[in-house]
Amino acid sequence: MLIAFASTVVFFGTLAFLITRAPGWDNFKAYFFDWELYRESLPEIASAFLLNVKIFLIAESIILVTALALAILRSLPGPVFFPIRALAIVYADLFRGLPTILVILMLGFGMPALGVEGIPLDPVFWAVVALVLVYTAYVSEVYRAGIESVHPSQDAAARSLGLTRFQSLRHVVVPQAIRRVIPPLLNDFIGLQKDTALVSTLGVVEVLRQSQIIEAARFNGTPYLVAATLFVALTIPLARFTDWLVARDRKRRLAAGVAQ
Repeated sequence: MLIAFASTVVFFGTLAFLITRAPGWDNFKAYFFDWELYRESLPEIASAFLLNVKIFLIAESIILVTALALAILRSLPGPVFFPIRALAIVYADLFRGLPTILVILMLGFGMPALGVEGIPLDPVFWAVVALVLVYTAYVSEVYRAGIESVHPSQDAAARSLGLTRFQSLRHVVVPQAIRRVIPPLLNDFIGLQKDTALVSTLGVVEVLRQSQIIEAARFNGTPYLVAATLFVALTIPLARFTDWLVARDRKRRLAAGVAQ
């Protein structure tokens, strides 16, 4: 522990020394570390950050359901379900290949421009739709990996007891798969939480846009530091919770291996 502490102090001390001795350090410090502006802008930026949290929670709740449905459709066996599996594969490949910001821009500006009666005009709505479309593709692959990790004997045993394919998925396969993929799911949702900042490209006043407004008014980049602080304050607890789940799952598997 002493060696680890000493090496950490030396490493970060050396790093801080080199950074503060850089030729442009004074200008960098003046632009990004105005603590008076930090305190002044924090309430306003934190208020805008609530919209990011709202978008994140709405999108996450939808993604959890739609991604699981997509993963189940892709895992349906037999040639009769080939068209469904093909569509699911095309969807996953398409939206995993498109940059999230392009999907947000295309839907946020494109759909209202159609002028069709009944189409929502709210950019927040289309931002949520875009995030759901993109992250459903990613999360469905996580679900599918979990479903495929359940040994086929589990499904065979359930079918031998008289359960239908759907009942076997619902009561045997899917519950085991979800427990196994919770840590990677949380990692994806950490990425989703950060990607809510892309909504600013539609002109929505959320945390990044509010930071840009204050920066333009004060000619100082400290508001970006405030926004970064808020994101980190939310993502670090999620990351540590994910690590805890991974460690708990590892201990459980080791205990099961020893018992066998």
